[in-house]
Amino acid sequence: MGRDAPVVCDGNEARVLTGRDLDRGFGSHITTEGRFDNTSTFDSRNGPMLPQRLYRLSSLPWYDCWEQQLRTEKKSKHTIRAYSVAARDFSVTCLPQEEKVDWNEVKSLSVEEFHKRANPSLGRMDAWLNGLGEMRPASINARIAATSHLLKWLGFAVPEWVQRPARRKSLPRPLGRTEVIRLRSAAMRVEDPLAHPIVTTMLDTGLRVSELCNLDIDDIDHEDLSALVIGGKGEKDRTVLFTKITTEALDSWYPIRSMRSNLIHNEADERALFLSSRGRRINPRSIQKMIDKLADEADIPRSRLSPHTLRHTFATGLLERGADLVTIQRLLGHASIATTRVYLEISDQTLREIYHRAQNLPELAEFEIDEIAEKEIESELTVH
Repeated sequence: MGRDAPVVCDGNEARVLTGRDLDRGFGSHITTEGRFDNTSTFDSRNGPMLPQRLYRLSSLPWYDCWEQQLRTEKKSKHTIRAYSVAARDFSVTCLPQEEKVDWNEVKSLSVEEFHKRANPSLGRMDAWLNGLGEMRPASINARIAATSHLLKWLGFAVPEWVQRPARRKSLPRPLGRTEVIRLRSAAMRVEDPLAHPIVTTMLDTGLRVSELCNLDIDDIDHEDLSALVIGGKGEKDRTVLFTKITTEALDSWYPIRSMRSNLIHNEADERALFLSSRGRRINPRSIQKMIDKLADEADIPRSRLSPHTLRHTFATGLLERGADLVTIQRLLGHASIATTRVYLEISDQTLREIYHRAQNLPELAEFEIDEIAEKEIESELTVH
């Protein structure tokens, strides 16, 4: 038996494979923990070999294959871009004995070649982590998450010594009632015709800024007072609700949109709800610039105001008016109610208060809804 014969991990033991084992196909796989099917072989000289699922891709460029895997998992284009940045930095990190390499060169390596380069046991992972420097904990965590995905896809286990830094919770403080009034007033005063409908829509629906930009005219149902969000975060569709105030704001916007539609040159922008002065679908960056101007006009510090602040204000307002967490979770599009709880910074005491308030509600028969009460309810729903 040669000393370079393949080795297989059997339970807690490692043993050399015999010719009989190989004939039976036993040496073709071992299973390691991870998100993917990581059946692979181990060579005592070259280390872990490709998982079986990657054999048919072994001669193809690794980056194209991995990017396709991300699309298959329905990662958003923003997530794919962030993962690509982390993969690039990790891939071009050089060990002391290596020469510097270009990203395009590494990017074109085959799956089999890159598998050898990415082996976390060779020190590249350590060198890459040491190079992250003074990044914020959130940025470091995002880079580690991306590289971990790549390693698991290649069949490697993420080293146990990789520790993610503690992430400091930093949520935007929601606007107070006076600030909301000043913001709404400023949105109606400024010359930008997008300000009023966008601020009103965001405060009324809690949409993410990316979801707002992706809205089409066909997504709005004025009779049902709802909008369909196509491909939200995690590529999940959902329905958001709004009030008559949003309908009125959109009605005032449609004539201007009709004029701007004559400037559309891109077929993909023809159904966009919100168009720029050049006839293009609005983007998050342009909305942030508009929000900055509104902050100045409303005498609110720019650091206090962002599109996400409006979403946070919407959610907090619902909670303060007695909405339950499940409802808020669905309206915000959170996959887990735990996210909603953290997002709203809800303490255990607040949870208890919400629970007991819900448990002590009288039966429906005990409510006497008259015309005055209906008007009060409607006014509460339309004020943020």
